[in-house]
Amino acid sequence: MDMSLVAAVLASQAGAVQQQVANSVLKSNLDTEKSTVLTLLSAGQQTLSLGNVGPGIGGNLNIAA
Repeated sequence: MDMSLVAAVLASQAGAVQQQVANSVLKSNLDTEKSTVLTLLSAGQQTLSLGNVGPGIGGNLNIAA
């Protein structure tokens, strides 16, 4: 078998492996970005309601002491 053909096959296989690794890393990054966006969106929706507590609760807190 011609050595240039062997080298071409090996280079093709190495390129396929590199493509698989790149796709895996890209998917991982996209999953992380999705998780971050969902976390930020849910953080904006979690507002605490103080409608059922007594007067004076939930006001300003003096943290200087």
